[in-house]
Amino acid sequence: MTRISQHAKKLSASIPTIRRLPSYLQVVKRYKSEGFTVISGTVIAEELELEAIQVRKDLAVTGIVGKPRVGYPVVELISAIEKFLNWDRGCRAIVIGAGNLGSALMGYQELKDHGLTLIAAFDMSIDRIGPRDNAPTVYPMNEMPDIVAKKEAKLAILTVPAKVAQEVSDNLVAAGIRRIWNFTNVRLRVPEGVLVMQEDLSSGYAVLTVLRGVDG
Repeated sequence: MTRISQHAKKLSASIPTIRRLPSYLQVVKRYKSEGFTVISGTVIAEELELEAIQVRKDLAVTGIVGKPRVGYPVVELISAIEKFLNWDRGCRAIVIGAGNLGSALMGYQELKDHGLTLIAAFDMSIDRIGPRDNAPTVYPMNEMPDIVAKKEAKLAILTVPAKVAQEVSDNLVAAGIRRIWNFTNVRLRVPEGVLVMQEDLSSGYAVLTVLRGVDG
């Protein structure tokens, strides 16, 4: 497959498909650790309570082709998913907001396992400035543009209070950041060409509190 056609596949992949791929990867890696060398789309589907045809359609965007009645080679499937997600290339990122949530994300090992390198964090509170054990150093906000440029950060994780989210977003864009992982409840206004992924924790909690199940 040529580089152009693979790029076209990435552009055509739907957001739901991209969101499901990490779950597939987790299942496949577990099966690899248990000594399996092949895995079928049906097995992945059963593990995640999905339809097998959906799994096969999703995996097709990575370029891998399974063998009928056999499945996918585990090692090749892991490589295909990670390459499609660009997790084999790595991404240099910064954290804006070093409070409870920002600190938790800085210590989240799974992000590192998927190629995300946190090179720095920034905060407006002087009490949070300084080096940290097993986490990036926290710098004053006014140093953000220079550090982004020098260390070539490509992504920002935003965990600031809602009242300053838009202003901070504007500053990130001005500094050259083109991908923002937004953990605030503010819908950011950004220029064309800037990608924002919204992670609204309150929305997820709302579903859990409304759909409480049989236990009330």
